[in-house]
Amino acid sequence: MITPKVNSGILLLKPVTRPRLRLFCFPYAGGSATVYRSWSADLPADIEVYSLQIPRREGRPWEPLFNRLEPLIQVLAQMLRPYLNGPYAFFGHSVGALISYELVRTLVRQHNPAPVHLFVSGRSAPQIQSACRLLHQLSDAELMQEIQRLNGTPGEVLNNAEVMALFLPALRADIAINETYVYTPGRPLACPISAFGGMQDSMVSRESLTAWRDQTCGLFSLRMFPGDHFFLHSRQGALLHALSGDLAQSLSA
Repeated sequence: MITPKVNSGILLLKPVTRPRLRLFCFPYAGGSATVYRSWSADLPADIEVYSLQIPRREGRPWEPLFNRLEPLIQVLAQMLRPYLNGPYAFFGHSVGALISYELVRTLVRQHNPAPVHLFVSGRSAPQIQSACRLLHQLSDAELMQEIQRLNGTPGEVLNNAEVMALFLPALRADIAINETYVYTPGRPLACPISAFGGMQDSMVSRESLTAWRDQTCGLFSLRMFPGDHFFLHSRQGALLHALSGDLAQSLSA
């Protein structure tokens, strides 16, 4: 499989002169790097925050879409290597959790430094097979209905035909990455994993989040927050408080 060449990037949300740790955040399906822009204010001052810019986001329609995970992982691994010269951690929500997990596996397999912590949010453990219908095969109208039901896209976006013409292909590609993923069993990660979930999330159960425990031989924790699939916005303060505590524990270890 040929990996497309892309002009993708990494958005620095919070520069730190001498960071104790770099935190890389991976957006959910259809999301851009800017969804984590407000995180910097709620994290410790010595944590430098980055957000991964997945291709075809933020008004860059010339870039290729990735609708399968493996080629995207290869691009992201190459892009991130120069940043891995110090302690780092990954956070991903929904399909971003899957991307961050498989990216760690690839980086470690290629003998790069491992993260000190992996945070996965709003996504079942990779070994759990989903029984849901394939959303990426729906018509545009049906897919928009599903988007509205999940309550994660502002109304001004849904009601803007020009914006949706750019948004829907990227969203569909991200969903396809998630729905066509096939888990390959392997050695558990050495780094701790923290899983986060929404108590009212109809897509991801507590049990499927608990299954992330099998993906690490280190410490594992699960925290559930009030809210639906996008609890990371409505409960941002509580989530970042938990994340900061886990990072402090991992760094001290």
